[in-house]
Amino acid sequence: MPETKAPMPRKGRIRQSVSRWCYKNIPLDQLAQASAQMGLKGVDLLEVDEWEVPRRYGLICTMGYAGGGTIPDALNRTENHDAIEAAFRKNIPLAAKAGVPNVITFSGNRKGMADDEGARNCVIGLNRLKKIAEDNGVNICMELLNSKHDHHDYMCDHTAWGVRVVSEVNSPRVKLLYDIYHMQIMEGDLIATIRENIQWLGHFHTGGVPGRHELDNTQEVQWDGVMRGIAALNFSGYVAHEFVPTRDPLTSLREAVDLCDV
Repeated sequence: MPETKAPMPRKGRIRQSVSRWCYKNIPLDQLAQASAQMGLKGVDLLEVDEWEVPRRYGLICTMGYAGGGTIPDALNRTENHDAIEAAFRKNIPLAAKAGVPNVITFSGNRKGMADDEGARNCVIGLNRLKKIAEDNGVNICMELLNSKHDHHDYMCDHTAWGVRVVSEVNSPRVKLLYDIYHMQIMEGDLIATIRENIQWLGHFHTGGVPGRHELDNTQEVQWDGVMRGIAALNFSGYVAHEFVPTRDPLTSLREAVDLCDV
């Protein structure tokens, strides 16, 4: 393992991670090394061939891409199910071997489809996938995204819709990725919603509202309060920072980690 300074001690009530794509100008090894020193636990949203990199620094990939479709084209259309199942049959065992606890998937866009039909199709697709996840001890997380600003027409854009789908699938390995940035835009009421649905939430993302930038006093979410709400539920998964820095990237990341270390 490359030499690194001792990690900054953290309270550990919130296990924090960082999303790779927000720091794309920093080499992955460098990001992982800096993250380890800040007391983070992992790096989020890595491709299969990158999963081993964080392990060099005592971290893991906390959420992996494994062929779960794309934001516009995924589980709400049955014609996508074969390809997603084939990818997950190949990649979820690799995730288990690499210590990757979660893989990501999406609902897909509406494209004129009714939400009820899309929900039924997502249930069909996830029912095909859940045994692969269960057999390998890996969570499949379908992401909640906003359809108001960033992902127009995306179907899984409200917590209630997502919970309807995963609760019907009813597997301990099929969860939602609750993106706090996206859900603040769509519905707010963050702490109460998280509390009511925590059994169905497998992972969290952060990002300042508005703008998806730093978790600072320029935006509207009180992050330490939200984190205390999550910590009070004894959530054992990960909270990954997914904001786009506007200042020095690693300084912004460290400030966010400090803020969320409740």
